[in-house]
Amino acid sequence: MSRAPLSLPRLAWRYLWARPMLTALNLLLLILGLAAIGFVVLVSEQLERGLKRDLAGIDLVVGAKGSPMQILLAGVFHLDQATGNIPLDTVAQLRAQPLVAQAVPISLGDSFRGFRIVGTTASYLELYRLHLVAGHAWQAPMQAVLGAEVAAQSGLRPGDRFHGTHGLAAGGEAHEEAYEVVGVLAPTGGVVDRLVLTDIASVWETHASHGHAGSGLAERGPAEREHADHDEHGEHGEHGEQAPAAPQALHADEAGREVSMVLVRYRSPLAAVMLPRWVNAQPGLQASVPALETARLLSMVGVGVDVLRGFGGVLLLAAALSVLVALLHAVRERQGDLAMLRMLGATPARVAALIALEALMLATMSALLAIGLAHALTAGLGAMLAAQQSVRISGAWISPWEAIVPVLALGLALIAAAWPAWRGYRLDVTELLQTPR
Repeated sequence: MSRAPLSLPRLAWRYLWARPMLTALNLLLLILGLAAIGFVVLVSEQLERGLKRDLAGIDLVVGAKGSPMQILLAGVFHLDQATGNIPLDTVAQLRAQPLVAQAVPISLGDSFRGFRIVGTTASYLELYRLHLVAGHAWQAPMQAVLGAEVAAQSGLRPGDRFHGTHGLAAGGEAHEEAYEVVGVLAPTGGVVDRLVLTDIASVWETHASHGHAGSGLAERGPAEREHADHDEHGEHGEHGEQAPAAPQALHADEAGREVSMVLVRYRSPLAAVMLPRWVNAQPGLQASVPALETARLLSMVGVGVDVLRGFGGVLLLAAALSVLVALLHAVRERQGDLAMLRMLGATPARVAALIALEALMLATMSALLAIGLAHALTAGLGAMLAAQQSVRISGAWISPWEAIVPVLALGLALIAAAWPAWRGYRLDVTELLQTPR
């Protein structure tokens, strides 16, 4: 009579959960270690890509004397206060440099429901290659274009009006003058989605009633100094190429004005060597080189990433040792069962495969649950950062590097199962059956 073939997966599953507490402990250790690795992969990749996306096209940021890192965080990522103000004629000086292809002034300080209001020129839209999904760009002071996230959370549409507030914290003093929404930007996934863009001449008007119309806001704190410039007409050729810009004369009402900082795009690689040194040699000016500062920023963040990665590695090592001990103990406990399997026709390789299959099932479960936990943790971090109007992290982000999690889990499982499987393969059935039980 033919004997039905043994169902290894079903038998391995029953053996795996024969000791539920030990299996649950091993599963938990594997999940935590793998989830830590997955969390690091998801967050670090999104941070690096976000930095590159927000810095695209910006070679230099010129601000007031102070920390280059603070200038970068304030002027590009909008995560800090400006170091101060610089004269408006700095923009004309930079545009006059033959090494400069584009110089875009910005003024910072005010906000709307926690979203920053950025006074700038039309060249800002060109610098970031922004497109509108509704309305049009501003054409006069006190007109504003909303980033995609600002529009989504505020519910404002072209034709609506809103009031900006002093500073960046909630509950600041509201300006009397209202902005009119004239356009909404297409989503970019970057920092621009969280900005309100307007002509920097709007800043003069909103602060005129506060007695700061003549000199910008030099007497206010750095967080509330708002200044302006006019659009850069005639900078671009027919096909959007940058043409050399001549110094632009200031209008009479612009004398003594200031801006927060200037975003600069180089015309040639030589500018990377010469222009920052020229800027730093000017009184009151500080150059911030994004390439250098982001490298410093990532190195500082990397310390925390390395700690978390090391923590995950320790957990994985502990889990691998625990699985090894558990499987070795299982082989010793089940010697009678394994001998019976051999008597029923199971080959030594089949017995070894049964033991290895237990470890692989454990690794598969832990990998799937760990990936889910890593995405959940990433989503939680993203929600916390979104509440603070900070960097955007998404739990829905899919990284090709996530494949490292199941590969790592299966590799650890096979390593942990190697010795127990070899022990099962080498079992002497005759000796086991002769041993009194």
